[in-house]
Amino acid sequence: QVQLVESGGGLVQPGGSLRLSCAASRPIFNIYVMGWYRQAPGQQRELVATHTATSITAYADSVKGRFTISRDNAKNTVYLQMNGLKPEDTAVYYCKAMLVFRTHNEDYWGKGTLVTVSS
Repeated sequence: QVQLVESGGGLVQPGGSLRLSCAASRPIFNIYVMGWYRQAPGQQRELVATHTATSITAYADSVKGRFTISRDNAKNTVYLQMNGLKPEDTAVYYCKAMLVFRTHNEDYWGKGTLVTVSS
């Protein structure tokens, strides 16, 4: 198992930046995929960015060129650097860890951190 705690959310003006952190309760160097997702009011949760144990990253088209996901294995923490924020980025941002076992996969989620982009 792994517990995830997100932090770094808040209110920011359009065009501003925030860095979200996701602290894990165990080493993450061998966690297959760490990812950030978001859920806006009245909408389904959607993928924002993922980072694999082999440092392959992927992004939703809506955030490409603005957001950067990174992983610090020494600190057991995953980050999401968000630049050029837009009002449509307003959402609760969740961290997810996907553990891969021989017979099955397991997903673990944090409780989320709210990002509000507004003037």
